[in-house]
Amino acid sequence: MDAVTAADPLAGFRQATREWLEANCPASMRTPMVAEEMPWGGRKAEFPNPDSRLWLDRMAARGWTAPRIPAQYGGGGLDAAHAAVLQEELGRINARLPIYSFGLWMLAPVLLEYGTEDQKQRFLPDIVRGGIRWCQGYSEPNAGSDLASLRTRAVRDGDAFVVTGSKIWTSYSDKSDWIFCLVRTDPDAPKHAGISFLLFDLETPGVVRRPIDLISGESPFCETFFDEVRVPAGNLVGPLNGGWDIAKRLLQYERQNVAGAGFGAGSRRALGTILRERAALSDPVVRDRVAHELMHAEALSLFTAKNEARVAAGQADALVSVVKVLAAKANQARSDVLIDAVGLEALVDRSDPGPGGDPAGHAELIREAQGWLRSRANSIEGGTSEINLNILARAVIGLPSA
Repeated sequence: MDAVTAADPLAGFRQATREWLEANCPASMRTPMVAEEMPWGGRKAEFPNPDSRLWLDRMAARGWTAPRIPAQYGGGGLDAAHAAVLQEELGRINARLPIYSFGLWMLAPVLLEYGTEDQKQRFLPDIVRGGIRWCQGYSEPNAGSDLASLRTRAVRDGDAFVVTGSKIWTSYSDKSDWIFCLVRTDPDAPKHAGISFLLFDLETPGVVRRPIDLISGESPFCETFFDEVRVPAGNLVGPLNGGWDIAKRLLQYERQNVAGAGFGAGSRRALGTILRERAALSDPVVRDRVAHELMHAEALSLFTAKNEARVAAGQADALVSVVKVLAAKANQARSDVLIDAVGLEALVDRSDPGPGGDPAGHAELIREAQGWLRSRANSIEGGTSEINLNILARAVIGLPSA
């Protein structure tokens, strides 16, 4: 054993990973992600940048789109230490994510814990490759924060469930292939006890999807309607009427994911850089606010990384709610500082900023203004801040339920 290997038992893996990434990650995949090129995969996938397709295929072939998923299901089969090295090396070259996927971030860990062997073999390899794009069927018009009040029902009919009802705020439902969906299978049971977890194809007859417009001018959200949709009984995950436990577990992964991604803020340029370019940092009040937010962002990043390690080790718990609440506040605060400093200019959508203007710079401000409008939802999506604080009050502090 040489000195390097003795000092770092993972040195060989690190070196091999570094060499592979240098040889296989295209140059354009080492640049900041742009919204138009985000690779969501699925049956209707589009790749405006061909390198995105190449990068996805190469990473999926090694299972590195899902490094912790066992190799027999198409994943990388890495332990926590090796997966951490992979992430460090991807970060070193500023590599883009090869795939954006609710299937990877939320459904896959649930299938590993609750799915049958047949379900793992059927669904996980496609999730790893980005072959199927998934969406989440949780909230309903009268079941948002009180999710257990959901009314979408599934009635057993021979070898199928017949699903009738509707969901709302189903992100990217109109672009997705399949849905993981909470349904009521026992209307007479206590509300938490009569829920099941179903998977089904959105091209099944009886499914209708309608986009919802938001004030930001962009929206991933849809209404999704089910009119006697027949779902194979083999697509039931976990026990009949046992879906609430699965729903809670999946929400832990969802909250960790949206918080870890900073609600998209991580893909934007540094706040201080933007304000410095626009001479806004000459104001000491602005400088103080920027410094304050940068310190909070760094502390949140460290806490999020610690919690990600806990989740990867199978220790997802109520502390995920801390990350989610703080990340929502941090992203909203970041947007507030920028909009307050730049002023109303950022809210004026004009393609011609005038003589000597900065079209590219102003386009960036327009995107930031849309991000500010969009950030208003951060404390609602993935479980409202109030709901998450209630979870923490009960599970961590030990306060009684109301």
